[in-house]
Amino acid sequence: MFTGIVEELGTVAALERLDDAARITIDCGLLDDVHTGDSIAVNGCCLTVTEYDGRRWTADVMQESLNRTSLGALVEGDQVNLERAMPVTARLGGHIVQGHVDGVGTILARHPSDHWDIVEISLPPGLAPLLVDKGSIAVDGVSLTVVTVTDDRFSVSLIPETLARTTFGTRAVGDRVNLEADVLAKHVARLVTAYLPQEN
Repeated sequence: MFTGIVEELGTVAALERLDDAARITIDCGLLDDVHTGDSIAVNGCCLTVTEYDGRRWTADVMQESLNRTSLGALVEGDQVNLERAMPVTARLGGHIVQGHVDGVGTILARHPSDHWDIVEISLPPGLAPLLVDKGSIAVDGVSLTVVTVTDDRFSVSLIPETLARTTFGTRAVGDRVNLEADVLAKHVARLVTAYLPQEN
């Protein structure tokens, strides 16, 4: 479980392509209390540490994750948002994030101003009902508040702190981003679908 508050920007140090998976090695400074088997969210995708050595750690990325996220498009040198799993004694600074990506969106527009950026992002089919104005969404692992939402896109407002501490400082129009809807909205949608009459 994560909060969507990015702890550090890591760098892809190596990416080994396999037949039906990939091995990714990240260079970062989060390893003081990281051990094999721990969970770290990489651009919002929960990965398991399989190796570590001081400043670098490695994780296996299965084909399912490569198909459902933007991790398959990473190359050596790319920066990624990193967050360790939340300890039960910590403050929940963002919202409940599972690290289970629901779909991939594309940055459609950026509207910079003196104090914030408004970013418009496309929505994959089926995700729009899970978003509400002023609700929460994780974008590349960053807990953000939805400003507006339509059937095929939504917008968020990014403060200077978010731009400085996450990959959003360098994200451009056309970049693909991982999206995770609020887990509470997903559970409510599932329950409503199960108990309300369905039209043919």
